[in-house]
Amino acid sequence: MNDSPSLAEPIEAEYLAIGASAPDWFRAAISRSKQSRFVVVEGCPIHYFLWPSEREGSNKGGLLFVHGAGAHANWWSYIAPFFLRDFRVAALDRSGAGDSGRRSTYGSALRVKEMRAVIADAHLGARPFMIGHSFGGLVTAKYALEYGDQLGGAVLVDSPIRSPEEELAHPLPPPQLRNTRIYETLEEALTHFHLVPPQSCANEFIVEFIARHSLRPVEGGWMWKFDGNAFADHPLEEPYGDYLRAARCRLGLIYGERSALLSRETAAYLSMLMGVRTPVVEIPSAQHYLMLDQPLAFVAALRTMLEMWTGADA
Repeated sequence: MNDSPSLAEPIEAEYLAIGASAPDWFRAAISRSKQSRFVVVEGCPIHYFLWPSEREGSNKGGLLFVHGAGAHANWWSYIAPFFLRDFRVAALDRSGAGDSGRRSTYGSALRVKEMRAVIADAHLGARPFMIGHSFGGLVTAKYALEYGDQLGGAVLVDSPIRSPEEELAHPLPPPQLRNTRIYETLEEALTHFHLVPPQSCANEFIVEFIARHSLRPVEGGWMWKFDGNAFADHPLEEPYGDYLRAARCRLGLIYGERSALLSRETAAYLSMLMGVRTPVVEIPSAQHYLMLDQPLAFVAALRTMLEMWTGADA
């Protein structure tokens, strides 16, 4: 872990205010009240946001959102409020990301412990639902294998778990994420923010919001919050396909029609692993970062999936 307990140094509001024109739904979502909390896991402070349910007495439980490589909890800040009518919602910064602390070594076993600790500390209930995007979905698959009987269900969002044949023919490179550079100004740093894999996004207000929350002030300027060493353990080396096949909870898949990481063939392979009753939703025109380019369609798909599961349990 680094010398400081976390990276959650206060940042003045003027640096976080987005300049791009944004629709009312987005402004309303990011203005919703949320709690910023920490729980210590294996000596490392893990930061997360908590949005309590707005419906008193709701019995649908909790939701935990898990971000992808190089991302952070604020990627979900404009998504989470759409689920507050029925759920208690949390989104964590995994160690080495966002405002959480850093470790000397990382790994999926530690990340599962972090997710379990946040679920307990946030009081998400006995059988919460878990939603993991991209590489966050890989850890979600491991969680579903080990503790799936304690989940109401797990949803993978454009997570690249591919067949051995596809991986052999077109192997995915490990994330190339470095954060050693210090930018003199926030404005300079923002010009260097880009998505990996690259994609266009018409919703510039979302990209700017995420970029501003991805930086921290340091002596001499600004740096990205993530720890580049957090991705030294290549997340594709574990048998995640086997994890899904043996998962102990209901599973779902949401992916982008134009995703650079997940093709329809991959979706069919995942559907085979997860079982014929697994709901699979393709978001039209969406790319890998579908919560950026098609956020409302993503919300609708996830809402429908959760309603189907909670309705079946009623």
